[in-house]
Amino acid sequence: MDRFLTIGEVSRRSGVAASALRFYEARGLIASEPRGGAGQRRFARSVLRLIAFIVFAQRIGLTLDEIQAELARLPPGRAPSVRDWSRLSAPWRTRIDQRIAELERLRDGLTQCIGCGCLSLERCRFANPGDRAASRGAGPRYWLERAPAAGRKTG
Repeated sequence: MDRFLTIGEVSRRSGVAASALRFYEARGLIASEPRGGAGQRRFARSVLRLIAFIVFAQRIGLTLDEIQAELARLPPGRAPSVRDWSRLSAPWRTRIDQRIAELERLRDGLTQCIGCGCLSLERCRFANPGDRAASRGAGPRYWLERAPAAGRKTG
């Protein structure tokens, strides 16, 4: 078995578009090996684990800058081990819990006004008479004010 994969093979195995892989490489999140005679990118098989890490981190809301900082904490030249993964992902639990709480509030508020101050729904004249929510700032004030503070446990 060849120990290197082409960008097309990495794309098929990871489910990530080749254009995204090139972007990750340009950002320094992944690296290809020196190109072969045909000038084609070649990746070590271990890049698949790094890509899985990147995709998972993005799904829970980490930015590429945050992901890059996390990857910088790893020993150079290898994909995260189970121990590395456990150490890196432990603080994400709070972030995931906050996201779950936010999604639950969104689900529970789908059928009613969230107090945006727009006065466009019949209910707004009762929940927000005279557009008093506007004095609290822009956006869905009642929604934002119910959101738990960063780092505070919910539930």
